Amino acid sequence: MSRSVTSRQRKHTGRKLLGYGVAGALALTALGPQALAAPAAAAADAGSAGSALQGRFARAAREFKVPQSVLMAVSYRQTLWEDHDGEPSTSGAYNVMGLTRVLPGDVERPTAQDRLAHLDLSGDPAVMKRFDASRAPAAEPSVDTADPRLHTLEEGAKLIGEPVDAVRTDAGQSIRAGAALLARYQRAATGSLPADPGAWYPAVARYSQSPDAKGADAFAERVFDSVRSGESRVTTDGQHLALPADPGVKPAEPSKKAAGTAAAAPAAPTPECPAGLNCDYKPADPNNYNVANRPDNGFDIRQIVIHDTEGTYEGSINTFQDPRSSASTHYIVKDDGSLVTQVVATKDESYHAGNKTVNMHALGVEHVGFAMKTGSWYGEPLYDASATLVKYLADRFSIPLDREHIVGHDEVPGPLDGYVAGQHWDPGPFWDWNHYMSLLGADDCAGGRRPVAGQVVKVVPPFTPRTTTYYDPATKVRTTFDQPVNFGYLYAAPSTDAAAPTDPYLGDQIATEGPNWANKVVAGGRYVVADQQGDWTAIWYGGQKAWFQNPGGRYTSVVARSAAPVVLKAKGTAPVQVYGRSYPEDAAYAGTGVPVQGSNSASLTKYSIPAGQAYVAAGDPVAGDYYYGGTTLGTLVKGAQTFYPIRYNHRIAWVRTADVQAVAPGTR
Repeated sequence: MSRSVTSRQRKHTGRKLLGYGVAGALALTALGPQALAAPAAAAADAGSAGSALQGRFARAAREFKVPQSVLMAVSYRQTLWEDHDGEPSTSGAYNVMGLTRVLPGDVERPTAQDRLAHLDLSGDPAVMKRFDASRAPAAEPSVDTADPRLHTLEEGAKLIGEPVDAVRTDAGQSIRAGAALLARYQRAATGSLPADPGAWYPAVARYSQSPDAKGADAFAERVFDSVRSGESRVTTDGQHLALPADPGVKPAEPSKKAAGTAAAAPAAPTPECPAGLNCDYKPADPNNYNVANRPDNGFDIRQIVIHDTEGTYEGSINTFQDPRSSASTHYIVKDDGSLVTQVVATKDESYHAGNKTVNMHALGVEHVGFAMKTGSWYGEPLYDASATLVKYLADRFSIPLDREHIVGHDEVPGPLDGYVAGQHWDPGPFWDWNHYMSLLGADDCAGGRRPVAGQVVKVVPPFTPRTTTYYDPATKVRTTFDQPVNFGYLYAAPSTDAAAPTDPYLGDQIATEGPNWANKVVAGGRYVVADQQGDWTAIWYGGQKAWFQNPGGRYTSVVARSAAPVVLKAKGTAPVQVYGRSYPEDAAYAGTGVPVQGSNSASLTKYSIPAGQAYVAAGDPVAGDYYYGGTTLGTLVKGAQTFYPIRYNHRIAWVRTADVQAVAPGTR
């Protein structure tokens, strides 16, 4: 956070920073060229300052007799060596060592409106009409802020004799406090502080604060993976750190306890998880999902949708197990990465995205962030656990690892006109898509050359701090601060003085409001270049030509024709209709026993693709379909009519295959 921001201003950066919620608006000011500078450029400007943080690790390691490789690897696996300007994560972790501090006043309690926004997510009007908001589940359990695991920052500060605020805001003191905690944990476990890094396994496992051994082991194993393989990185503030590889280190894992004689726990389904990931299964109530047999009989799984709970783990489980919720997911990843809980089988259609077509053909993955008022980043253990799960699921169901198939809830469209403006915004602007996709092995690196009209590009704005303004409608207070975000601004012409593109569903909007997706392009999406002028690139976006600053092609990566991107244009001169779901034609329901759905063939009437514009297909053409399900196996209705999914604007949409033609992308 900018050092010019006062503590008084920080107090007003309400919870909706985490995922926007339904009310409130997150506003971000127009970005100048320097604000868009890539991390590599920032590092080049840092000069000799690059070694300062590395030196602090070395000094703390000597002071507390902790192997430097262990200390640096713990920090890397907590925060990637980032200090986040002393601001908290979504679960109350601070600075480079990820030490925790959560006080009662730090946690925002969701309003009744916030709670309702996380319920009734079938996306199927036939199901939604049965939802009774008056019987919706009560508020979720409060966070136990007395839990010692949420106060490691205070514990570390006491050990080194420094004020809590110093450990929170100063990277050097954070490192010292983290080193002191590791030393304390190691003495408690072994009675000594050995020089061998591998002997520090028990201290590292305890540092995770995981309440169960499997979760602690998972964190320790990731840390020692970094010790053995080495790591290097340039931080956001330009510090270059390197952890040399030490492949000979052998972690001294504690011996596993023999099985006890206690009564066995009730049998639970076996979670569908990769080996090495700590998983359990807590089934959702059957009323909160549709029993199905995916991916059999053409009922395929095409996407994975990333969510943020904006609430506690326990509260989310309670919601999904309450039959009144009409909401669920497939998996929940705990905020510390220590546990992944499956709640719905992958074969079944969970109610998570608020769009029937997406629910039918996607898997939902929730991520716990328990609503810290000023939380603005996600911890590395959560990213690691999530990426491990998503790679496994993508491989198992042949889901491409790109941003048209690994999407945020904020990229899911409203199925019909009345639902578009109210669609969700999680995981929000603070989810680092560039980093997350790199963990999946799908780097979206910028190409460094100017694109030309007709080419397909991935737009990759850097995840760097930008001046941000939050408006709280309850207090009518606007607060300005700096936050890294995952998008870039769009303009109606190649100038920062130009008007912002607009969206017909949003009405009058302030250009810098967060929920105004008309003028924001999120990292990783593929678009067709409409024009290029100097340092400005235009893309076809939401039926318009939208411009963004792209000096030298710094923020785009041209998708090679060899990658076979499919570019779609109107077949004739009439605008192409755009759809928020891909249902079968009316005739397909005949003889199935399934009624024709209301507004079955309705498009999103305020959207279209004018003749001459071009959009990238977000997958292969698919048959329109509708699953008539419930608590027992249902009926899948498939039509003859087919649709292409496309990236229309900030969100995915569909066009009828019969209305478009595939054309070759442009070349240089």
